[in-house]
Amino acid sequence: MLYLTRRIASSLFALLVISVIVFLLSHLSGSPVDALLPDDATQEQVDSFIREWGLDKPLWQQYLTFLGNALQGDFGTSLKWPGEDAMGFVLDRMPATLKLGGLAILISVVIALPLGIAAAVYKGSPIDSLAQVFALLGQSMPNFWLGIILIWVFSVWLGWLPTSGTGTFAHSILPAIAIAWFQVSALARLTRSSMLEVLDAEYIKLARVKGVSETQVIWKHALRNAAVVPLTYFGILAASILTGSVVIETVFSWPGMGWVAIEAIRGRDFPVVQAVIIAYAVIYMLSNLVVDLLYVVVDPRIRHG
Repeated sequence: MLYLTRRIASSLFALLVISVIVFLLSHLSGSPVDALLPDDATQEQVDSFIREWGLDKPLWQQYLTFLGNALQGDFGTSLKWPGEDAMGFVLDRMPATLKLGGLAILISVVIALPLGIAAAVYKGSPIDSLAQVFALLGQSMPNFWLGIILIWVFSVWLGWLPTSGTGTFAHSILPAIAIAWFQVSALARLTRSSMLEVLDAEYIKLARVKGVSETQVIWKHALRNAAVVPLTYFGILAASILTGSVVIETVFSWPGMGWVAIEAIRGRDFPVVQAVIIAYAVIYMLSNLVVDLLYVVVDPRIRHG
C-alpha cells in the first residue's frame, strides 16, 4: 500500500509539472485572436474578446485560474468549437482513440511476442534473420509515411479497404497497422534479447538436463522470467500507441483525440490543447502504474525488493 501511495503521489506531482509546461507551450504558439477573429475585426471586438477570455491578465494569473478550474474538472470552453466544454469535447473523442489504440496494441502483442520468441529460440537461423530485418524496417519507417503507403496499396491500388474516416471495422485496420508497426519491431527486439539472456541461464540448462520438454522450457520457465523486460516496455507501448496516434489520426481522418489535438493547435484553442495533453498524460501515467503493479505478478521477487 505504501508503494502504491508513493507511485500515485509521484504521478500527481508529474501531472502538475506537465500542466505548467503545457500551459506555457500552448501560449507560445501565439494569440488565438489572430486565428479566431476575422481580419476585418475592429479593435473594440479584439479588446472584448481578450477581456472575455481573460487574455489581458498576467500569465501566472491565467495559469492559477486554469489550475483552480482544472482541479474542479473545468478546463474551460473551446475557442474553436464555441459552446463545447474543452474536456468534455476531448472525452467524447476518447472512445475512437481507445478503439484504434486497442487494436494496435493487440496487433503489436500478437505479432511481436511470437516473433521475438522464435528469433531467440532459433538464433542464427533464417527466422532470426527475417525477424531482425523486419525489426530494422519497422523502426526505420515513419508511421505517417507507412500510413500513406498503406492507403496507396490497399485502398487506391487494390481497393480492399477504405482510405479514411470511421464507421466499420475495416476503417480501423490500416491506421492500426500504421501505429503498431514501429511497436511490433521494438517489442520483438526486446523479447528476443530478453529470451536469449534467460535461455542461457543455468536453471534453463538444468531443466533441459532433467528432461523437461522444450515446450515447457520455453513457454513456462524461460518466458515467465524473460517477461519483465517486455512488460516494462508494454507500459510505454500502450501509452505511446495512444498518444502517438495524433499523426495517424490526421492522415486517416480518424475523429479521435489526436485529430482534435491537431485542429486545436491550428486554431490556437488553448483550453482544448491543454485538455488533450492532460488526458494523454493521465493515460500514460495509468499505463505505467498498472505495469508497476503487474511486476509482482510476473516476478514475485520484486515484491520483496
